[in-house]
Amino acid sequence: QVQLVESGGGLVQAGGSLRLSCAASGGTFSNYAMGWFRQTPGKERDIVAAITQSGGETWYETSVKGRFTISRVNAKNTVYLQMNSLLPEDTAVYYCAAGFGVVNIWVSTLYDSWGQGTQVTVSS
Repeated sequence: QVQLVESGGGLVQAGGSLRLSCAASGGTFSNYAMGWFRQTPGKERDIVAAITQSGGETWYETSVKGRFTISRVNAKNTVYLQMNSLLPEDTAVYYCAAGFGVVNIWVSTLYDSWGQGTQVTVSS
């Protein structure tokens, strides 16, 4: 399994931006679809964005479409989540995840390697 380390979380005012990064090691990064998930206390971990192995296709959960952008640089073994126009309801712990050979990138249960998470807090 690939090992994942997220960074870039923090506190931001509503309307602001943050960029999350996720560095992978221990596997052939380009073999993995990558996803960003988020979780708030007492709720399930939900997928918010995903990207195919090549980066040619992306998927977004409805509430973040037009505000978040997922991208990857395979040469750097890194996936990013650019978050703009942040809302207080975006407050959560954000996790990146990897899925080996995943085709249906929006299916959250296909991801099986996880980072430790990074807190994003959006103040109103």
